[in-house]
Amino acid sequence: MARRTKEDAQATRIQLMDAALHLFAKQGVSRTSLQDIALAAGATRGAIYWHFKNKADLFNALMQNATLPMEQTLQQIGHDTSQDPLAELERAIIQPMQSIVDDDLVRATFEIATMKVEYVDELLAVKQRHVQCYTDNTRELQRSLMEAAAYRSVDLPVSSLVAAQGLHSLMAGLIHTWMLAPTTFDLVEVARVSVRAYLAGLGLLVSVPPPAAIP
Repeated sequence: MARRTKEDAQATRIQLMDAALHLFAKQGVSRTSLQDIALAAGATRGAIYWHFKNKADLFNALMQNATLPMEQTLQQIGHDTSQDPLAELERAIIQPMQSIVDDDLVRATFEIATMKVEYVDELLAVKQRHVQCYTDNTRELQRSLMEAAAYRSVDLPVSSLVAAQGLHSLMAGLIHTWMLAPTTFDLVEVARVSVRAYLAGLGLLVSVPPPAAIP
């Protein structure tokens, strides 16, 4: 019975998140109430508060689902010494772009995050989450760039932090611009070319093989 109760609770949580995603995409986050979400999910407000502290907590859970794969991939860069850190970094950047294009749920979540969130009082926790994501991802990008530079025995022309901040801004700008008009360009291809150009400007050429390993 306990197992079934746990499964029921998880199913309710998924229903609430699906309903919230649909309503946030349709009418924006600030204009969607918890009561709206409960009704759409066929649940009660009490069910929402069982799973989430408030609307901001619910939205942040949606964002966590969408961004977790990229965060996990970035965290693994450099751990396998047989892998080229720069190639790993490029994959970690391009794979989320592909997911945004191919996965309706991921795309909807990013669209809401970039264009349908107002940082009013009840959603300040969403802003804090965005800032924390920026800080965490920039730190991982910085570490990855340092791993790539060390692997290739090159010195970055700017500080690794500035390089990471620039790379993060490039990624965020590409996503936001594509969200405005998805049919105007191929997000994955433009991201691949742009990222390689940026890395080349740092002296890290993706197309250049790394130094041969010393026996």
